[in-house]
Amino acid sequence: MIKRLCALPLEDLGFVPNLEADFIKNPASLLEAMKPPEQKTTTGPPSSEIFDLCQGSFFTFPYKNDQTRTVRLRRVIFRSNGIIGRGTMVIRVECACRNCPSKQCDWKKKKLVLKMSFPSKTRVSERTFMDRSKELAQGEHAWVSNHLPDLIWSFDIPFRDGSPQDNLGKTFKDYEMRVMRGVILEELKPLSSLKTARECAQVFYDIIQCHHWVWKYPRILHRDISQGNIMVREKNGKKYGVLNDWDLAIWLDDKRDGPTSQFRTGTKPYMAHEQHSSKWKGPHRYRHDLESIFYVMLLLVCLYSRPDEKLRRPRTEDDQYEEWHQSDDRFLYDKKHRTVRADDWEPPVTTFFFGFLLWLSRLQRSMRRGFYERGDAMQLVPKALHPEMNFFDEDTLGGHLSYESIVSIVHVFEEEELETRGREWQLHLDNLRQNQIG
Repeated sequence: MIKRLCALPLEDLGFVPNLEADFIKNPASLLEAMKPPEQKTTTGPPSSEIFDLCQGSFFTFPYKNDQTRTVRLRRVIFRSNGIIGRGTMVIRVECACRNCPSKQCDWKKKKLVLKMSFPSKTRVSERTFMDRSKELAQGEHAWVSNHLPDLIWSFDIPFRDGSPQDNLGKTFKDYEMRVMRGVILEELKPLSSLKTARECAQVFYDIIQCHHWVWKYPRILHRDISQGNIMVREKNGKKYGVLNDWDLAIWLDDKRDGPTSQFRTGTKPYMAHEQHSSKWKGPHRYRHDLESIFYVMLLLVCLYSRPDEKLRRPRTEDDQYEEWHQSDDRFLYDKKHRTVRADDWEPPVTTFFFGFLLWLSRLQRSMRRGFYERGDAMQLVPKALHPEMNFFDEDTLGGHLSYESIVSIVHVFEEEELETRGREWQLHLDNLRQNQIG
């Protein structure tokens, strides 16, 4: 059977189209694959230091004017949980172009990554969202470009006729046809690259500013805020928070706002608590993304002694945030529901991140008040009786999770102001200070 499998083209094996992976054809590599990878104690974020046999393989993809480009795969730096070969992967790559002289290659000196995913054929591409955002990031809005990923090239490769995908689509009427979608991006640094708590605070503030701008102007909602999607760009000696990975984003003005698959969108440890409920039917709102940012912050400052150093074990028996990475929806709904509604709540922040305690306490208080007011509003006028009556702003939880309320909390860290990037909000904060003085 192994001999026959080795004789098949890669597409018939169900692997990534256009991937030249010699290990599949090499019996010695197959034997090596049977050995478990060495267990390493990593200090970085989940999915770092991933064992992968594809390292060293070549991948060819469509390029301009019906040409192709080829990259050599290096270390896998992220792989989502799921079926191997079908989940999203981010791989460090280098140009191995066979069609351009090495001295003239415009990618040769760049640090690049390849992100491969397998979305529905009908899902809007990340490139489409970013192109629209970059169109609007002009003039006084140019600042936001520092906080968005730099997509150098993108492409779709459909599965050919007779492939496992094609056969499944012909067999099952409701089968969701997919494509192999690739994006070449500049390599960014993870949160673990930061050195001080203040740098972390600025990055989180940058993410909140970027998220609001994209929501307000190009009218896009991210829907997958996670630790892995908050990155760092170093430019001219400064560090900027970058909101990465817009694969699950939606156009706010498109009424078809449901996910194309049957699963909730997001990364479980950081999803808004309502999304874990079996009764939740959507839609995904602005405040859900802000709640996700709260959880990213919470897990980082309670589970890490420094950005690049994870605690060896939970500090107390009550500190079970580590379990959030392995738990099911019922467990996560219960824990997060209690967190956002607790009257007397104080997270076990590590010493390095102690400055975040005030942020987290005030953010939690805002959510708690918002959910209490939401409950009161629902009892006063149940939506089932009067769906056309809107007494409560669901998008911002009655204003408690509006951008204005969040900025009033996070624009200052340890009694010193952080950098507000956009001129619009610099003026807003100036007016706020003048009113406080007056």
